[in-house]
Amino acid sequence: MKKVKRAAVTPSAGLLGAIIALSVLLGCLLLPSHGIAKTPKKTLAAFASETELQQWFKKNSDTLNAYRARQQTERMLQRQGAPMAPVASAPPSPMAAEAESVTNVQTAGVDEGGIVKVHGDHLVMLRRGRLFTVGIGDGRLEPISFIDVFAPGTNPGRAWYDEMLISGDTIIVIGYSYSHGGTEVGLFNIDNQGNLSYGATYVLRSNDYYSSRNYASRLIGNKLIFYTPLRINFSGRDVMNSLPAVKQIEKGRASEFKRIAPARRIYRTDDDFDPSIPLALHSVQVCDIGKATMRCEATGVLGPLGREFYVAGDAVYVWTTPTRPVFDQSARPVSDQPVSSAVFRMPLDGGAPSALKTLGAPVDQFSFLDRNDGYLQVLLRAEGRGGQMWASEIGSQNLALMRVPLSAFNDGTEAAPPDSYRPLPAPSSGSIQNRYIGQYLLYGAGNTWVRSQKQSDQALRAVAFARPTESVFSLPLGHSVDRIEALGDNAVAVGTRGKDLYFTTISLPQQAFSAARPSIAHNYTLKDASQGETRSHGFFYRSTNDNEGIIGLPVRDEATSRQLRETSASVLFLKNNSLRLSELGALAASANVNQDDGCKVSCVDWYGNSRPLFLKNRIFALMGYELVEGVIRNGRMIEVLRVDYSPKQSGWQRER
Repeated sequence: MKKVKRAAVTPSAGLLGAIIALSVLLGCLLLPSHGIAKTPKKTLAAFASETELQQWFKKNSDTLNAYRARQQTERMLQRQGAPMAPVASAPPSPMAAEAESVTNVQTAGVDEGGIVKVHGDHLVMLRRGRLFTVGIGDGRLEPISFIDVFAPGTNPGRAWYDEMLISGDTIIVIGYSYSHGGTEVGLFNIDNQGNLSYGATYVLRSNDYYSSRNYASRLIGNKLIFYTPLRINFSGRDVMNSLPAVKQIEKGRASEFKRIAPARRIYRTDDDFDPSIPLALHSVQVCDIGKATMRCEATGVLGPLGREFYVAGDAVYVWTTPTRPVFDQSARPVSDQPVSSAVFRMPLDGGAPSALKTLGAPVDQFSFLDRNDGYLQVLLRAEGRGGQMWASEIGSQNLALMRVPLSAFNDGTEAAPPDSYRPLPAPSSGSIQNRYIGQYLLYGAGNTWVRSQKQSDQALRAVAFARPTESVFSLPLGHSVDRIEALGDNAVAVGTRGKDLYFTTISLPQQAFSAARPSIAHNYTLKDASQGETRSHGFFYRSTNDNEGIIGLPVRDEATSRQLRETSASVLFLKNNSLRLSELGALAASANVNQDDGCKVSCVDWYGNSRPLFLKNRIFALMGYELVEGVIRNGRMIEVLRVDYSPKQSGWQRER
C-alpha cells in the first residue's frame, strides 16, 4: 500500500498546549453538534463505468499472478540456498507514543438483531431454527404459534439462523447459508393475535460475517441495514461475481443473483493494490422492508480484508485492516507496531463514502462512538485484524484513543494527524472490554468465555474522551472485567475472581468542570457463579428514576462455551439504589425442561438463549424454552407464572 500521508503542518507542543488550554477555558471541547462541521472536505471516487471496473480488476489480477509467480520462484531459490533480497521495514508509528425495547442496544434508535423482540401483546422468540410467539396480554403467558424459519420446500442444511428484527407486522429473520453463499433474510407476517405466516426469503451475496461479539443486522425505521464483507477472488472465472447481489428463493428454488451495486456505487482510495494483502469489497446494504417486495441497494468500498463495523444513526463506519499475521502460535503479538489501516464513513442516505487513513484496529463495535457532536472516537490497539471470529478476544499491549472531527474525513488520500491519537495504558493481560458511557470511555480486561484466571491487572480505566488534558483514571477492582454496562449516567463492571461473580458500580461525574473524579461506589458478590451469557444482549437495566433501577443478568455455575448449548441456570436480578446493589433474587430454569424439540437446523444458540426482559411494568426471565414471570414483593423476586413454549407442548397452533 502507499505510504500513509501525514498532515503538512503540526502545531508545536507549546502552541498545541495553548490551544487546548484556551479550548477548555471556553468550553469548546464540548461544543453542541451545530458548532462542528460534519461534512467531509472530499469523498471517495467511484468507478465511472462497468468497463473501468472490469479493467481495474483485470490489471490487478495480472499484478496478483506476477506476485504469485515471484513468490514461487523465491521459495524455490530459498530451498536451493540462494540469498533472498532484503525486505524494507515499515516506518515506526506515532501511535505507540420507539416501541418498548427488550434489547440492550449500543445506539439509541438503532435496533440490533436479537433472539427476542416485542410485537404488541406478544413476545417473539427465535430459537433453534424456529420462530415462536407467546401472548403476554391480560397478565397471562400463553404459547400462540410457531413456524420454521427456512423457506418451505428447501433443505435448510448448512445454514444458521441467529438474529431477528421486527418492522411493523413483519418479522425479519437473518442467518447465514453456506449452501446459498450469503446472508439469508426470511420475512414472516404476524397478526394482532400472534399468529405467524411465511412471507418470502432472500439471499444477499456475502462471505461469512460471524463475529464473537458483533451482530450482522441493524434496523432504523423500516430500513434494514447489513454490513457484508466480500472477498475479491482474482483467481475466479469472473471476478464480477464477487460483487453485491440478491436472489430470491421461491417454491423451493433459488433464482440467479442480481447485482445491486453498479460500478458507480463502488468506491476506492488512492492506494495501490498490494497483492500480499487479501482484498475485500466492504459492502453496506440497505433494504426497504416497507414494500411488498424487499428492495435492496448496496454501496461498497475496496480495502484489506480485516474489518470491524459500527452503525450510527446516519452512517455506517467500516474499519479495514490488513490480515497479515501479527500473532505468534501462543497468540502473543509479534510486534507492538500498529498496522496501517483505514476507516470509511458510509452515509445511510446513499451519499458517497469518505475515508481516513489510520493506524491500528478497534477491539469491537463498542470501540466506536459517534454521538452526533461532530466527532468520531475509536479505541484502538496497535495489533489486530478487526472483528473476525475470535479476533476481539485477543489481548493487546498497546492502546490509543483516536478522536477526529467528521470534517476531517476525505477522499482517502489523507491520514488522521498524529495528535488525533492519545496513547492509553493497556491491561497487562486478558481480553479487552470497552464501553462509552456519558463523557467517558471505560475499558478493562477479562476472560469472557472461561473461568477467570489469576491476572496481574484487574483494573477498570476511565478516560474523559473529550478532555485530552485530563488524566486516565485507574480503578482497582480486584476482579476481571468481562462486561461493562451503563446504569444511567454511571456504570457497572461485571467479572470474576476465582469461583465468584462480582458486580462493581462506578460513579461517573458528568459535569465538564467538576472536581469529582470517577470512583468505585459499591461491590456485590455472587458466590460460586459466573455469567450465563457473554453477549451484550444478555444484560438489561431498567431505570426507575435517576438513582434507582433493576439489573437483570443470566448466571450459571461455570463460564464455558456450554452457554452455546445449554440454558442459563437462572436470571439474577439486583436492585440499584444510588449505586449500592442488593439482591432481589433469581428466576430459575427447570431441571426437566423439554429439550427433545426435533431441531432441524441452527441447533446451537450462537447468540445465546437466556435474557432478562422488562416489559409493560412486568419482569420476565427467558431461559431456553421457558418463559418465567416474577414480581417483587417485600424486596424479593417471587415467581408468579411459568410457561414451556417448546414445540412438543400441547395447545400449539403450528403455522405452515
